[in-house]
Amino acid sequence: MRKIDLNNFQVATSGTARDINRRIVLNLIRKHQPVSRADLSRQSGLQRSTVSAITEELISDRWVNEGGVGHLPRGRKPKFLHLNEQRVGIIGVNIRPVTTAIALAGLDTNFLTRESMNTGTDSWTFTQELIQRIGSLMTAHPEIEYEAIGVALPGRIDLVTQRLVFAPNLGWESFDLKTPLQKATGLPVELENAANACALAELWSGKHGESVRNLIAVTISEGIGVGMILGGQLVTGSSGMAGEFGHVTVAEGGPLCSCGNRGCWEKCASNTAAVNYYNESRNGGPKLQNGLSFDNLMKLVDQGDRKAGEAIDRMSHYIGVGLAMLIRGLAPDVVVVVGEVTRAWNRAGPIVNSVLRERLAKTGAHVRIVPTDPDTEPRLRGTIALALQKHFGAPIIA
Repeated sequence: MRKIDLNNFQVATSGTARDINRRIVLNLIRKHQPVSRADLSRQSGLQRSTVSAITEELISDRWVNEGGVGHLPRGRKPKFLHLNEQRVGIIGVNIRPVTTAIALAGLDTNFLTRESMNTGTDSWTFTQELIQRIGSLMTAHPEIEYEAIGVALPGRIDLVTQRLVFAPNLGWESFDLKTPLQKATGLPVELENAANACALAELWSGKHGESVRNLIAVTISEGIGVGMILGGQLVTGSSGMAGEFGHVTVAEGGPLCSCGNRGCWEKCASNTAAVNYYNESRNGGPKLQNGLSFDNLMKLVDQGDRKAGEAIDRMSHYIGVGLAMLIRGLAPDVVVVVGEVTRAWNRAGPIVNSVLRERLAKTGAHVRIVPTDPDTEPRLRGTIALALQKHFGAPIIA
């Protein structure tokens, strides 16, 4: 049972019912387009007159277009409905410690254009350059009606102040990105942890079936983040800090983490951890110029470098250790793994699955582990879902 908060609630009105029905119809069109009004009525259980009224309103508001005629053996030929993908433009921003990606997308979440910039270590300088980049993007596409900006961050956002309050891998102090970005662009700005954004993207466009209501997204990059959809709802906790499993200790006495603890999951299973494993294994070998990136480590694996392969294997073991912890504690239907390591899932996957079998043998857990394709840029795509959820997500009424 979902408890009603009697200290903070809104009474449902007839307008609430209309809003819910509108969102149901809009989501059904998004999922099944092109679709007729008759099909919408059958799928929703709403009366045809109600569906007709809602669809006329959606057409009037330019969320939906009507086009194409179906063929029936007799009677009136149905007209098909589909989303107006050019209705609005959404700007997505995915911030990572080294590089930030910026994209412009339509309602279909496909990127119309994409660019990148250096993130840097100074939050104020970064904010000013980001404002300039977004302004140039909007100026270059004056024909688009802009809806909002979605921003994914490798850290946690305070739900009350909307400030970034915990991002050890960025090295930034607590600061307000939302206010200056909104003032400069005149657009609503939605901030979210990158893992939460990925979880929302899976709800938006993942191929998991309507029965999946408990999904965990694990982002593996410079650090590790966890986004949780439980009971069909994104879990953030009272402060917005829920999901910081990357800073749960999995190796007592392990390496010191930037959060102040030792042996955190992300110190053992992140991209950075794998690079560190490789560097440690070389122990006095020739110094690498300009350091080693995770992408370069993956190339060494492809070239048959034994020590690089062992570094990925060790990383994979600890990925499995952390996933076992999540599966035991949260009992999800699906765990989605996001990150460059999925390019080597033919090597990493069997190790992860072996750890899960060993650690979950007596639990009876049967959880699907789904590695995503990095080329689809799930973090960046999640920022688009983040900006659109106010139109397609369930309204909050209590």
